[in-house]
Order: sequence, then structure tokens, then C-alpha cells
Amino acid sequence: MGSQEVHQEVEAVAEDIATMETRGAATIARAVADALATQAAASEAETPTDFRSEMRVAARLLSDTRPTAVSLPNALRFVFEQMDGETVDELKATSIAAADRFRVQLERAQDDLGRVGANRLRDGDTVMTHCHSTDALACIEAAVDQGKDLSAVVKETRPRNQGHITAQALREMDVPVTLVVDSAARRYLDEVDHVVVGADSIAADGSVINKIGTSGLAVVARERGVPIMVAAQTIKLHPATLTGHTVEIEMRDEREVIDDEARRDIGEITVENPAFDVTPPRYVDAIVTERGQFPPESIVTLMRDMFGEGTDDPWEAET
Repeated sequence: MGSQEVHQEVEAVAEDIATMETRGAATIARAVADALATQAAASEAETPTDFRSEMRVAARLLSDTRPTAVSLPNALRFVFEQMDGETVDELKATSIAAADRFRVQLERAQDDLGRVGANRLRDGDTVMTHCHSTDALACIEAAVDQGKDLSAVVKETRPRNQGHITAQALREMDVPVTLVVDSAARRYLDEVDHVVVGADSIAADGSVINKIGTSGLAVVARERGVPIMVAAQTIKLHPATLTGHTVEIEMRDEREVIDDEARRDIGEITVENPAFDVTPPRYVDAIVTERGQFPPESIVTLMRDMFGEGTDDPWEAET
């Protein structure tokens, strides 16, 4: 592999993330860190400058796949900030070691988060879920492990039906599941004690960016008096929002919503398929992380503690 070339496994990871074969913030972050380790180990760069440039090219390819999946650039940032050395061998070693540390922290974070979230759930509770979140599932699984008897109302989550994945995971925990269409949420909230969702990213003001439909669910849950808990590892915090940047909302392929034949039959229409929406902090009761639970308005304190006043993307630098 010559200088500036991206390893085929990095290209494969990027493709899987872009097509949602690889999904879920923690899974994406782990795949990205592993891809950078692969790129580093296979590098044939002859100078430190060439090695850094090669790693930046790989990182840019990965970072362009999912603009709202903030765990992705946070994984890149973790590796780049610990990549250090005067020789290619030193740079390789520190990059690979950083990816290994990141993986260990990820594995521990979800278990810790799950225990925090489980403490908010009571024996006999019914939870409602939206989309598929391994962080949200970690809270439910930890509560079940504590001996709590839970049941779930699972929204199917169109257009990709990620709720089906959640339903299967819950059944593997022996949690009784009722699967409902998204538009039935309000009807079933009267039977629900908690709404538990994940997050794609969290802004400095406590706004939660998550799968489209989360915001509407949160508004209706507040109207019904049902508390909404957001389960999110700290890799979901969006440091750029500390310096006033807004979060880009990904627009996905319209064919996820309507196939070509149906569109031709209907006639000339505009089809939009936003992947995410923004839930204002006033509709969220708690954000649960591996570092504890926070009211959304105070998440900025944790973010500043972790990132300072905001960070640049080191893979965009040319030095």
C-alpha cells in the first residue's frame, strides 16, 4: 500500500457506515477506531509526514459517511489526539494503542451507562422505545438483570423499521413486546411509564439529535406526563456546538420512502427523507451517560469538562 492510499478495509467500513449496514453510535465509533488502526498497521509510508497525511485521507473518507453521527468524529479525534512520535514506527504504535484504548472505554461505558439508566426504571414499568439504540437497550437489560419485571411498547420506526431490531433484542431479554406503528404512539402512551431513546448526538444546549420522530414523541410524552430518558454515551456529545456550530441533519435516499414505480404512478411530487430531528431540552427529563445522569440544560458542563471550549478536526489540518 503506497502513501496516500486508503486501505481496502477502511473503504469497506466507510461503505458499511454510509449504507447503514453498520449502525448505532457505539458500533460506528468502534468500527472507525478499528479502521484507523488497520490503516496505521498496513501503512508503507516512509516519513512521518507521509504517514500523517495518509491517516488524514483515511479519516476524511470515514468522516464524510454520516454527517450527524458525532460518535464518528469523536472516535477519529480520540485516535488523532493520541497519535504521537518522531518516527513512522512510533506514530503507528501510538495510533494502534489509541484505538485499543478507545475500544476498551467503549465497552465499559455502555455497561456503566446501563446501570445508571436502570436505576430510573421500576419493577413493573412499561417503556416505549423509538428506533434502535444499544444505549437505551443497555438500560433496560441492566434493569432486567436487577430482577425488575419490564414490558415494552416498540415503535416500528419508519422508513427502515429499526424498531424490529429493538423488538428482537428485547425478546431475547424475555421482555414482553408490543409493536406499534409510529402514528399510534399517543394512543399507547397512557400505558407507558417511561420513554427511553438513544441519541445520535447531543448539542451543548442539551438539544437531542436522534432518529426522525423522536421530537414528536417527546412533545406528546410531555403532554401525557410520561418522562423521557435519553441514553447516550459521552461519545455522542457534539463539541463543535460549544462554539456555535449547528448540527447538520442528514437527508437520506428518497427510495427508502417510496419506490420508483409508486412514484411514477403518483406523478410529480417532492420526496424528502430526513434521517434525524432535534428535540429541545425542555422536553427531556434526563440524559443518562456513563458519567451519571444530567438534566439536559447542564450537559454543557460535562461537555466543557471533556472538550474545553470546542475542538477542531485534526484530520483536516495539513501540518
